[in-house]
Amino acid sequence: MFLEARFERVVEKLSKKAPIPVRLKLWTGRSYDLAPDPPVTVTIPRPSALRYFLSPNLNSLGEAYVEGRIQVEGAVHDVFRAAECLARNAASAGHQGLKRFVRHGRNLDRKAIEYHYDVSNDFYRLFLDGNMVYSCAYYRSEDDTLQAAQEQKLDHILNKLMVKPGERLLDIGCGWGALILRAAQKYGAIATGITLSKNQYDLARQRIVEEGLEGRCEVRLQDYRDIPEEGAFDKITSVGMFEHVGLKNLHAYFAKICRVLKDGGLVLNHGITASDPDSRWTSMGAGEFIDRYVFPHGELPHVSLLLQEMARAGLEVADAESLRRHYARTCFEWATRLEANRDKAVTAAGEKRFRIWQIYLAGCAHGFAKGWMNIYQVLACKAGARGLSPLPLTREYMYPR
Repeated sequence: MFLEARFERVVEKLSKKAPIPVRLKLWTGRSYDLAPDPPVTVTIPRPSALRYFLSPNLNSLGEAYVEGRIQVEGAVHDVFRAAECLARNAASAGHQGLKRFVRHGRNLDRKAIEYHYDVSNDFYRLFLDGNMVYSCAYYRSEDDTLQAAQEQKLDHILNKLMVKPGERLLDIGCGWGALILRAAQKYGAIATGITLSKNQYDLARQRIVEEGLEGRCEVRLQDYRDIPEEGAFDKITSVGMFEHVGLKNLHAYFAKICRVLKDGGLVLNHGITASDPDSRWTSMGAGEFIDRYVFPHGELPHVSLLLQEMARAGLEVADAESLRRHYARTCFEWATRLEANRDKAVTAAGEKRFRIWQIYLAGCAHGFAKGWMNIYQVLACKAGARGLSPLPLTREYMYPR
């Protein structure tokens, strides 16, 4: 009875604020509509589940859903909007994301990568494009398909780097190999990719053989700290990778990149950044949920910290481009595709994993659209012997006709 009384006081307080598009339905049959004709219904099946709603945030609500403590009806994008509205209305004034200490090391980083990426290749196929590109797409028009936008993103990166036939390209955190395959096939590069995910490694190797690119393309199961070559690569890409490195390791990460890059070589870092200038977690509990269920030990730097650490490592930043709106659309499409393949996804990865990714992708779509986080492509150069940059004077070269 104590929990029920506290829950009713919370609902009464929320009902006096802005409408929240959700119906809260109790095991007793009683329900509370926090907006007219709400598109989302949350069923609370037992008294113990009321605790998730006494001080609701995106972490507690996400836990309740993922762990099956509540039942939710409604389209996934409506569900996340309702959760965000509930958390925002319940949050105390001035609520911010937290700064925290995150441990990193070879073993911890490998386990984190395995947890996130070694789910099941079949699972990722259900929502990714045909090339299995698991990073922000690049939409040139509203009519672009996900497949076209992902290919445009690969070309956008390779064009920025001015990749030429015969040049050695290193892709750190290569995923399932889409970028190195594109670089070898279309641009004539000698491409090397590294990953800590066994699933990604195996499929990338298979794709290299299937495409007949064994002599021009390779993938390694390797930690970036163990790359042996010094000054060997003309161009380097890092796509969706530095989020796993850790704030305190950013200098060492970019210093390593600088060491394996040739003088006058170019590097492009494509990654998610925090909107908070102090690199705090996303507020309302979203960061805590992601750290617990999705990306263990992940950390997002603000773009200012990213630029600073690249400069400290000896890389001259030449260009920075925000793709925030592109990632909002990418994640929206991913979440929609995953929702449409619910039964297959549950078969491939289990009910709990499906719920985690379902709400995570919808949350990312919402978060990028609202500016909770950003994503930047940062192009930089390692000064040559005479300190000259190989880049043209203008950006026009990035958009070949």
